Amino acid sequence: MKDLSKELFNPLSGEDFGQMFTQSYGSQETLQGYATKGTVKDILEDFVLVDVGLKSEGRVQLREFGANVPKVGDIIDVFIERYESRDGSAVLSYTKARAEKAWKDLEKSVAEGLDPEGTIMEVVRGGYTVDLGGVFAFMPSSQADHRPIRDAKSLVGMTDKFRVLKMDALRTNAIVSRRAIQADSIAATQKEAMKAIELGAVVEGVVKNITDYGVFVDLGGIDGLLHVTDLSWKRVSHPRELVKVGQKINVKVIQFDPESHRISLGMKQLEEDPWDTASRAFNVGDVVTGKVSSITDYGAFVDLGGGIEGLVHMSELSWTNKNIHPSKILTAGADISIVVLGIDQDKRRISLGYKQTQANPWKEFAENYKVGDVITGPIKNTTEFGLFVELTPSLDGMVHISDLSWDKLDEEALKKFVRGQEVTAKILDINPEKERITLGIKQLTEGSDSKRSAIKKGAVVRGTISEITPDELIVDLGNARGIIRRTDLSMNKDEQKTESYKVGESVEASVVSVEEDSVKLSIRALQAAMEKQAVKDYAKSTDSGAVLGDILGAAFEKKS
Repeated sequence: MKDLSKELFNPLSGEDFGQMFTQSYGSQETLQGYATKGTVKDILEDFVLVDVGLKSEGRVQLREFGANVPKVGDIIDVFIERYESRDGSAVLSYTKARAEKAWKDLEKSVAEGLDPEGTIMEVVRGGYTVDLGGVFAFMPSSQADHRPIRDAKSLVGMTDKFRVLKMDALRTNAIVSRRAIQADSIAATQKEAMKAIELGAVVEGVVKNITDYGVFVDLGGIDGLLHVTDLSWKRVSHPRELVKVGQKINVKVIQFDPESHRISLGMKQLEEDPWDTASRAFNVGDVVTGKVSSITDYGAFVDLGGGIEGLVHMSELSWTNKNIHPSKILTAGADISIVVLGIDQDKRRISLGYKQTQANPWKEFAENYKVGDVITGPIKNTTEFGLFVELTPSLDGMVHISDLSWDKLDEEALKKFVRGQEVTAKILDINPEKERITLGIKQLTEGSDSKRSAIKKGAVVRGTISEITPDELIVDLGNARGIIRRTDLSMNKDEQKTESYKVGESVEASVVSVEEDSVKLSIRALQAAMEKQAVKDYAKSTDSGAVLGDILGAAFEKKS
């Protein structure tokens, strides 16, 4: 649209407008579609009459002026929309003239690299309408702010600077961005903030956001990450335990990348590392007190004070129950006494024991009984490997299948035993370190001549080593001579060493074959058979409180 104000009309000069108009255009139709200036002649109820040099005044809708209604004699910009008659009466628009002027001003600002000021008018589909002093531009939602906006209407009425991203002169519309202005401001703020950031510096910041893995801290225009592992020397389950949003904290810059603006922060680094003195504060074997800080499936963490925590593994909770959940024995927040079992300064770990502060029932049994004693108790459980007999309310002894009868060396011997039945057995071995007590029922009677004939392939037998050579062990089975070759000593090749055994030691093995003058035995075959059924036997034994080590212990005793 062409602005004819300078060509056609100058109310302050004494020139004859009609003469100028006729000379320039020849007919009034040529003014249609142009913006020009006019003088307000009268203000009516619905119209404002404006003289633009035509044969009669043009009309402007009064509502176009809003609250800024002009006075008679004012010179205003108007746009000639159309003519209603040949006498020169025209329909004028103040709004369109203002919009045309605003568009030209906007083009000038953009050409000069200036960002115009505008007001967000309303929310529309996909974004907002922005009034740039008469030019209504579109701002996509993604360009409204550098942060997600929860309530779109909260921006309506806001006046701010906007960056013009695109202009279409033909349609007189534009696309603008508020986010681009913010990005420039943020970049300038970050650049200034980076001047105060250096490796090792201690700075003050404000907690901006808290996540499961750490805390984002505002350092005055630039954010740093305080990882959960750098919050405290103590174990922290969640950062909210120590900080909250909006809190001012002092942090240390522990990593810094000027190019990517990535800053790693630490709060525990402002305090002395308690592990530097842990080796002096605690010694293996010390009995100490602490508070149970948390309980897991595998154990309990105990706060020992001064930022040091130790772990009581579930295996160190009870002398007799290895599979009990820690929550069945300990309670979070409880004060307990524990024994220091180990200190690993490099891995920053302290191993603790809870059962060690209580009497060891295995040692107590060894003090009250000896090998060869006869004891009576109820059968607690039966397995394919033998019987578990209750010796005390907390201890069970095991009778291996091979120690049930001299004559029956297979599952036939188990059929006459049932759970709850009272049995009498002889103590064959007491091992407090391995927490195992071995019993025998057949040992209550003398062996008969049928023992030799009862030995058959696949049976499990026990004997005493009578001779050792580099290639085999000679085993005394009572009325038979057993031979174990070096390769049959173990499934593990590194343990196939005859020098690992001593004359007089007791061993168990599977019968491989029965010869006229000897019995071929194999510890390796026994191990393979026991491993094959270990899982099933373990599952069956859980009702009795027994563990896998009890089942396999007797057969593997000499292996170790």
